[in-house]
Amino acid sequence: MYEHSQKGYWIGHVTVNDPQAYEAYRQTNAVAFAKYGARFLVRGGAQDVVEGSLRPRAVVIEFPSIAAAHDCYHSPEYQAAKALRLPVSLADLCIVEGWAG
Repeated sequence: MYEHSQKGYWIGHVTVNDPQAYEAYRQTNAVAFAKYGARFLVRGGAQDVVEGSLRPRAVVIEFPSIAAAHDCYHSPEYQAAKALRLPVSLADLCIVEGWAG
């Protein structure tokens, strides 16, 4: 299904309902992201939605492989962080294989 040598990306659009509580999620997710080699490319900067509709916060995280992106999401470390995120935000998240060009 996937070319495992390709980079993997998480692309998320998030609505944060409680910024103070969301900070606990951000601090906790750092453990999983460090373990799986994640690198933030976009982390909540200004955005200009020019077509359709999106949540107010955009996030793009690069992983060394599509497998690492999936492994991170399903890891106990990230699931612990996700448990902190779910009550205080709404998110649309996908894991995408990078393009080899």
